[in-house]
Amino acid sequence: MATQLTNDALSAIEADWLIIPLAEAAPLPADVSQLDEAIGGQISRLIEAEDFTGKLASTATLLGLSGIKTPRILLAGLGPAKDLSLAALEKSLMTAARAISTKKEIRAAVLLPEVSESSLSAAQIARQISTAMTVGSVGQDLYRAEPGRFPFQEVSIAGADSAEIQQAISEGSILGEAVNLAREVVNRPAGDIFPVSFADKVVEVAKECGLEAEILDEKQLADEKMGSMLAVAQGSDQPPRLAILKHQGGAASAPTLALVGKGVTFDSGGLSLKPSDGMKTMKCDMGGAAAVLGAMTAIARLKLPVNVVGYMGLVENMVNGSSYKLGDVLKARNGKTIEVLNTDAEGRLVLADVLTLAVDRGASNLIDLATLTGACVVALGEDVTGVFSNTPAWSQAVQDAAKTTGESVWEMPMFPEFGEQLKSDVADLKNVGLRWGGAITAAKFLENFVSETPWVHLDIAGPAFASANLPHREGGATGCMVRTLVEVAREYKG
Repeated sequence: MATQLTNDALSAIEADWLIIPLAEAAPLPADVSQLDEAIGGQISRLIEAEDFTGKLASTATLLGLSGIKTPRILLAGLGPAKDLSLAALEKSLMTAARAISTKKEIRAAVLLPEVSESSLSAAQIARQISTAMTVGSVGQDLYRAEPGRFPFQEVSIAGADSAEIQQAISEGSILGEAVNLAREVVNRPAGDIFPVSFADKVVEVAKECGLEAEILDEKQLADEKMGSMLAVAQGSDQPPRLAILKHQGGAASAPTLALVGKGVTFDSGGLSLKPSDGMKTMKCDMGGAAAVLGAMTAIARLKLPVNVVGYMGLVENMVNGSSYKLGDVLKARNGKTIEVLNTDAEGRLVLADVLTLAVDRGASNLIDLATLTGACVVALGEDVTGVFSNTPAWSQAVQDAAKTTGESVWEMPMFPEFGEQLKSDVADLKNVGLRWGGAITAAKFLENFVSETPWVHLDIAGPAFASANLPHREGGATGCMVRTLVEVAREYKG
């Protein structure tokens, strides 16, 4: 948990590292100038020699310092002050956190930067710093004898002293911990995280956070007529589960926001078998369910005054003699029949039934998240989430929330002709369309299962899992869209 320091001189801060974010080509703030004098002008000399420029996510270190109580300083570049955004701030502070979290029991202090040219408030900046320090110090090395990264023993933020800033810092820590929870369950392999163990984790988290948990087993799923979801699961020895978390923060008569996550804990592709390279990271195919789990914990811990229900459809898509087959016709919960033409287009089959259940249980608004299509990665790259919706105002609300948190999204078209590709000669729908526009046809498929409910589909196939470590980002699961979901809930009015 990050804490707030008073406005004492920076030279009096006791920590193992002091992180000082500085804008590009900007004069040193007064408190940094005083610190610079106390250490003999070392910061000024770095800048004059252009060994530190302030460019976004650039860093420079000062070690073995005397004359102040912190022996090490890390300068972190923010880029031009006028261009500072939450995304830029996150990149800078994540880089800093990753640079200094390679040893145990590190106490880190971060100076709240002065960026008067930016439209960001001090509270927004403090919240983002707190989140970045919480996330950036946690690695994906869950199974290494010698981890490469360690959570900070203590994080403090200096430069402001107000109740508003302290609240923002606390919220940032909660958001960071929620992101880390989502990252952890995705980073664990399918031998550890499978439908039953994921459901067990949901129950455990519910007890910790004061959420109400409900778990439906395969018999209950059959009673609920969730034939589309059950078909995907029938090729695995691991039985399916539907995990549901409820946060009742509003009145009983208040509208309900439903969050629906695809939870394919491992995806072999089924009989439409993936090649080895395509299967290596398929433990991440439950990134949507993980995001819902993380978001629900934060919503509960923040005690948001809204009603939110999280639905996580949990299956394995595997191959055995019982696997569902190409040409099979499935009957979904809402009565629609689906011709299966690709068993590797399984996530939409799971979501179809779970979305219908959410609607039947009274959802006023829907958001689903899924690592759904490679086509969305082709269209938008690895860092941007695709947004698809049946309601422009609801889509805009979700996009506004993403902007507020600094997560990158882009709305895609939902033209009727994409739905025409899903017409089947033998059933109501096919589960795949043509090759082109595959992310859109997948969304159009899901649209058949939300009735008239305002709905947004988030395709997180690109940003949910990072292929490699970068200075500002750990490889593996990212926990993307957890913060956006929480922000949607914070602003939700129905």
